[in-house]
Amino acid sequence: MLSVLGDMMSYSFLINAIVVGSLISLCASLLGVSLVLKRYSMIGDGLSHVGFGAMAIATALNWAPLTVAVPVVLASAFLLLRISGDSRIKGDAAIALISTGALAVGVVTVSLMGTNIDLSSYMFGSILAVGKSDVYVSVILSAIVVLFYIILYNNIFAVTFDENFARATGINAGFYNMLIALLTAVTIVLGMRLMGALLISSLVIFPPLSSMRVFKSFRSVVISSAAVSVVCFIAGMIFSYTLSTPAGASIVCVNIIVFAVFALAGKVRGSGKKRLTAR
Repeated sequence: MLSVLGDMMSYSFLINAIVVGSLISLCASLLGVSLVLKRYSMIGDGLSHVGFGAMAIATALNWAPLTVAVPVVLASAFLLLRISGDSRIKGDAAIALISTGALAVGVVTVSLMGTNIDLSSYMFGSILAVGKSDVYVSVILSAIVVLFYIILYNNIFAVTFDENFARATGINAGFYNMLIALLTAVTIVLGMRLMGALLISSLVIFPPLSSMRVFKSFRSVVISSAAVSVVCFIAGMIFSYTLSTPAGASIVCVNIIVFAVFALAGKVRGSGKKRLTAR
C-alpha cells in the first residue's frame, strides 16, 4: 500500500487531491461530532445540494463556481438555523426545504440557459477539479477548525450536550451553533469538488458514528473521528487509484467497511450501551 501511495505522489493532481481531501476530512469529522450528537448531521447533505445549485448556476453564467458557491452556502447555513429556530419548522424539514429548492433551481437554470454542462463532476466529484488554490484554502480552513476546537473545547462540549444548561451558564449557544454551521458550510463547498454533492456528507457522518460505536467519551470520539476520517480518505484514494474506481465512491465504501468493523468491535466490548461522557 505504501508503494502505491508513493506512485500516486508522482502525479501533481493526486498530491493536490490527497492534501485537500485529508484536510477536508479532518475538518468534516471534527465538526461532524457535534452535528451528529445534536442530531443535525444531515445539514451537510442539505448544504451540499445548495452548493450544487450555486455551482451549476455559476457555470451556466460563466462565473467562477467557487466564488459564487461559498457566499451562497454560508447564507443558506445562516438561513437554515434561523428557520430551524421557528418551532413550526423542524430541523429536518428546514434542510429538505432549502436543499431541494436550491437543487431544483440549479437544474432549471442550466436547462433554460441551453448550455451543454456536464453536471456529473458536481454530483460525484472529480480529482482533476482540485487545484493549488484549493490546497491553500484547505490549509487555512483546517487551521481555523483545529484551533477552534482546541481553544473552545469546553464550550463546544457544553453546547453539544446540553444547550439549555450552556445558556444558563452564560455561554452564547447561538454563536457556537452558527460558527459550527458556517465552518461546516465552507468545508462542504471545498469538499464538493472532490467528493461531489451526493457524497460529501459522508465525511461528516461516518467517522463520528464509527467512533461512537467503540469510544464513550467526547474527547476520545473527537480524536478517533479525526484519525478514522483521514485514514479512510487515504485508503479510499489508494483503492481508487489501484482499481480505477471513482474516488468519492471508493472513500465512502471504505468508511462503510470501517463502520461495520467498529460496530462489531463495539458489540464485543459492550460499549454501545454506555452513554457518551465528557472524559
